[in-house]
Amino acid sequence: MQLIFATNNQHKVDEIRSLLTGELDIVTLKEAGIDIDIPEPYETIEENASGKSKTIYNMKGVNCFSEDTGLEVDALNGEPGVKSARYAGESRSFDANIDKLLINLAEKKDWSARFRTVISLIIDGQETLFEGISEGHIIPERRGSQGFGYDPVFVPAGSNKTFAEMSMNEKAQYSHRAKATEKLVAFLNNL
Repeated sequence: MQLIFATNNQHKVDEIRSLLTGELDIVTLKEAGIDIDIPEPYETIEENASGKSKTIYNMKGVNCFSEDTGLEVDALNGEPGVKSARYAGESRSFDANIDKLLINLAEKKDWSARFRTVISLIIDGQETLFEGISEGHIIPERRGSQGFGYDPVFVPAGSNKTFAEMSMNEKAQYSHRAKATEKLVAFLNNL
């Protein structure tokens, strides 16, 4: 089955392709000849994921999916959450976002956090949502050079490594995106 992945984030494309191992043919927006930056104006991760897949389905009428992911930090009342990519501004700078996060956590005692991914799949006009959560905590210094976003400061529960210190295969054992993708694949296998 071929699905358009409604994202321009190559890191997310690479991660999901590594999880699927040939089960699905994932086509990027660029590969599909779609040159748009889909806005994320909503107040929830679910709404952003849904909005992106509906945009592509309404444009092309083809089966597609999208995802939205947020880092939710308990001591910051769930921030950065739905605003994770733009936490420090519209530039979407990974380093600026991490800097702001660490400044905001500096006086806090509880650094527990979770990554939450929601995938919105549209098959023949019908939408289904899949959620994946990775519990863990933030550390005060960056470690590792793999991954993207907040990966250098997030240690998932059950590990002593940050996501940025893990290979794709290691990260898949803990990853919120992997958990949501597993649910997506299981759903498609039952169609």
